[in-house]
Formats: sequence, C-alpha cells, structure tokens
Amino acid sequence: MTRRLLLLCSILAGSLISAAIVSSADSPPDEARKPKVRPRAGADEPADSKHRVPLAVARDRAAQMHATVESTLHALHRHYFQRERSTLPARALQDVFDDIGRDSHVDVRWISVNTKAMSIDHEPQTDFEKRAAQEIASGQESFERVEDGTYRRAGGIRLGSGCVSCHTTSFAPQSKTPRFAGLVISIPLAAE
Repeated sequence: MTRRLLLLCSILAGSLISAAIVSSADSPPDEARKPKVRPRAGADEPADSKHRVPLAVARDRAAQMHATVESTLHALHRHYFQRERSTLPARALQDVFDDIGRDSHVDVRWISVNTKAMSIDHEPQTDFEKRAAQEIASGQESFERVEDGTYRRAGGIRLGSGCVSCHTTSFAPQSKTPRFAGLVISIPLAAE
C-alpha cells in the first residue's frame, strides 16, 4: 500500500511538473490563465439550519480543522516522504493526535472495537471506552457522554479490506460482519 501511495504521488508530481512546464511555454492571455475554481462538495448548496452554527463555534471549528489538517500534512510528509516509508497510516496519525493534545488539550486516541487491537494501547480501557466499543460494534455510529467536566465522543471508523487483513486472523474465513476501530475524542468543558 505504501509503495502504491508513493508511486501514485510520484506520478502525480511528475504530471504536475510536466503540466507546469508545458503551460509556462505557451502562456495564454491573462483571462485564460486565471485559476479554475474546483467545485467543492456542498459548496454551492445553501446550508440548512442543522449545519449553521454561531460565529464563536465556527471560529473554533475552523481553527481546530486548520490545526488538524496542518498536523496531518506534516505527519504524512515525515512518515511517507522523509523517514520510514513503511509506517502504517493509523500510526502516523498518532503524531497528529499528539500535536492536537499539546496545542488544545483535546485527547484523541484509537480503540479497538470488534477486531484485534494492533497495540495494547488501543484496547478500550475506561468504562466509557468499553461501552463505546460495544455500541459501535452493535451498529451505532457514535457514542458520547459528559462526565467529570469532559465531553467524550467515540465514533466508529469502518475498516476496509486492507485493514481487516491485518486486524483479523488471516487463516479465518472472511466475516460478513463490518469491522470497526473507534476514535475517542475527549474535550475539556468550561464550567457553567
């Protein structure tokens, strides 16, 4: 998988470089050189009321999303282009979780749900995590609680066939049951 990703990125980079060389050689008039706006999913549809949030929430979400994307970009470069190229994506994301925790005091961690934990650190440890794993395994999309001044949310992440082959016994027949990992996010709450 990592070799495929590296090959795909190399091909894409080569294509982009070739396109840049060709486009700079025969420069079109200014109007034709304007960047094309790529349509984004949902960007041209008005948001309904359930997607609208107060300005303070929007600012906070934007800052968190920015920090997450930036940290992910750096982790991907470190693990797939500068250092070990055999790092598993879930392990590379641990760097992102560490950055988020350091910057915002939000705790993010993986838990195993209905597959073998690839690390003992991913076994559900608290009562919340054990209950969340049960709920996600039974088909719930997420599980949440507010306790001890902290909002906790565990969401299921469906494992694809490439993930399942490592997380389950390779000699066992493939199960028709969807397999999940869990992502637990814990956010400290302000006193009300």
